[in-house]
Amino acid sequence: MSLTSVEICTGAGGQALGLEQAGFKHLIVVELDPHACATLRKNRPKWAVEEADLHHWNPGRLEGQKIDLLAGGVPCPPFSKAGRQLGADDERDLFPRALELVEVLKPRAVMLENVRGLLDPVFADYRAGVDDRLDRLGYRPSWRLLNASDFGVPQLRPRVVMVAIRKELGQFDWPEPELVDDGDTLTVGVALKDLMGANGWPLVDEWVKAASSIAPTLVGGSKKHGGPDLGPTRARAAWDKLGVDGRTLAEEAPGPEFVGKPRLTVRMAARVQGFPDAWEFVGRKTHTYRQVGNAFPPPVACAVGLQIKAALRNKRRTVA
Repeated sequence: MSLTSVEICTGAGGQALGLEQAGFKHLIVVELDPHACATLRKNRPKWAVEEADLHHWNPGRLEGQKIDLLAGGVPCPPFSKAGRQLGADDERDLFPRALELVEVLKPRAVMLENVRGLLDPVFADYRAGVDDRLDRLGYRPSWRLLNASDFGVPQLRPRVVMVAIRKELGQFDWPEPELVDDGDTLTVGVALKDLMGANGWPLVDEWVKAASSIAPTLVGGSKKHGGPDLGPTRARAAWDKLGVDGRTLAEEAPGPEFVGKPRLTVRMAARVQGFPDAWEFVGRKTHTYRQVGNAFPPPVACAVGLQIKAALRNKRRTVA
């Protein structure tokens, strides 16, 4: 029997998809960006997608319903090292609103993800305040830094995840990294070989050998800054070492006459994020890449979701 969830700040659906794979049925998914909402509706017509500013979203029709999980990826700029790290002083900080929704909806569990900067010492008091609020609401909160590469995703992508379970329910155990032999690590080259060679590029095998490690963290850019490229200078330099031109994204894979370092397409970037190829992104290249680059990898969300499900069912999931 499926567990129920409400997803906020859904984006293009990376976390929502992973939680669906873990066995959660979304009652409502809430997202502000119209392009991301179009992507959600394209891929999951049966999901109740509400295009709304979370500050003004009214969850009234959900009150009184049994909700197993409230989940979401609240905006990261207040805590990102790439920004000013204003935390609670940043108008984009939606943690307080998320906690208000916890109080109203009374889910059995909460899952919120954000950038690694949220674990910096400067935010120790902020996290303590979140913990205290959740404790007073009847939850046991826990924080962990998870690397996407530990869960079968070909990029590092460290993200902070906070999980809180109601005190009367089962013990939550964080998912263990997937143990693989060095030869089985999913490199960028192995992950993208078929897509990079789709148009008959004869040098694809040589490129795969050069792209022999995991990718740096994809950067999606904000609405005000950042276009369809692979990030700032340091990120592009890391991609360059993998044989990828990170200055822009390509419309399609390199063809038979192509010479030089290839660029990624949006579909390639989506696979680096752990999205299945069947997941379609709606909008022009800048909008679709922003959805991909800002997403939470579905395999990581699935791994955490399985552990939440185990806790809600009062049993621990044995990790193979």
